[in-house]
Amino acid sequence: MKNFIFVSPHFPENYRNFCIQLSADGVNVLGIGDTPYDALHPALQEALTEYYRVDSMESYEDMYRAVAYFCFKHGRIDGLESNNEYWLEQDARLREDFNIPGMKPEELSRIKCKSGMKKYYEQAGIPCARYHLVTDLEGSLAFIEKVGYPVIVKPDNGVGAADTYKISTEEELRIFHGMDPGGVQFIMEEFVCGDVHSYDAIIDSEGRPLLETGNHTMLSIMDIVNDQMSCAFYIKKQIEKDLREAGRRCVKAFGIKSRFIHFEFFRLTADHDHLGKKGTIVGLEVNLRPSGGFSPDMMNYACSTDVYKDWADMVAFDRLVREEESLTGEVSGARASEKEAKKYYCASVGLRDSRKYVHTDEEVKAAYADRIVLTQRLPEVLAHAMGDTLYLARFETKKEMDAFFRFATKEQ
Repeated sequence: MKNFIFVSPHFPENYRNFCIQLSADGVNVLGIGDTPYDALHPALQEALTEYYRVDSMESYEDMYRAVAYFCFKHGRIDGLESNNEYWLEQDARLREDFNIPGMKPEELSRIKCKSGMKKYYEQAGIPCARYHLVTDLEGSLAFIEKVGYPVIVKPDNGVGAADTYKISTEEELRIFHGMDPGGVQFIMEEFVCGDVHSYDAIIDSEGRPLLETGNHTMLSIMDIVNDQMSCAFYIKKQIEKDLREAGRRCVKAFGIKSRFIHFEFFRLTADHDHLGKKGTIVGLEVNLRPSGGFSPDMMNYACSTDVYKDWADMVAFDRLVREEESLTGEVSGARASEKEAKKYYCASVGLRDSRKYVHTDEEVKAAYADRIVLTQRLPEVLAHAMGDTLYLARFETKKEMDAFFRFATKEQ
């Protein structure tokens, strides 16, 4: 690995760590972004071999010109990535146009849409919710007659919980169909009674996991966003065996290689006639990038690792590398195994300015001073989904973590 283009190295701000660790592994990191160079964090400036500022990252012409410049000046480009859902399609197109290794548009298109994911879940032996691609009211009524209310509707090709609705009555269905979809294709799915769990992993070029962990969302992401509730989830101390096996089967079925991934699943909280017994793992969504926000940092606290370095090692060496090993290719062995690394629960709580809490910010910090590892005010672009004030805290036991959740989120 010699030359690697990292798209949007400045945002989210923690993503500069991918570039820093990639540079530490001896790679020439070439950044493309829309922020002036002088506004980049000093550590990012130092990590970048060169930076190309574009007027708009939305302009494919501007992005194409930037990559062409790097190809002309630095020669063959060995990789290009943003690790960001928003830029996945553009990343793939740039790789194809410049013959850069990695996922191309044809590969991405097979699993970019939620409807397209279904057949791969079937290949992996993972049940998933029945669905209908929304066209007209009659088609929706026919689907609901088969699966019953409520149903969930969301963009077939979308990020997060944006424009996601739970429809429980025919009146609500008619209101939905009266809305202007703005050219967006919606997918309608039967409602699943289940908790959301994830399989998060860094996958090598042979489709093998180098790092595996998982998180659990305590409330529906849809409800958190739509109702502006407090956001609470955690990285697990240990990922359950059935979830790990489901994640690995999906990696194989979806053909994932050389990526940081975030696969979401339901675990049924009640028996379901179509999906299975309570406790069954059900496919929800595949994301070909790290879990959002500060989840990578949470994985570090929970797994006693550095996922930014783990990812960089995968890119540079196709394996995890010990700190003392040579960065010139003399690579043998790996860091402490998953069993040897000390594990924790890492909790994330996002509180909203619009809600009234029993305990003040100062009281939360004082009560958990020895457990809180990060506090931060979030920018508006993240606050809508994650809350205005973020706390990350690490615990030995789930009992301690649950007490923290109750204390921090208790409302007046």
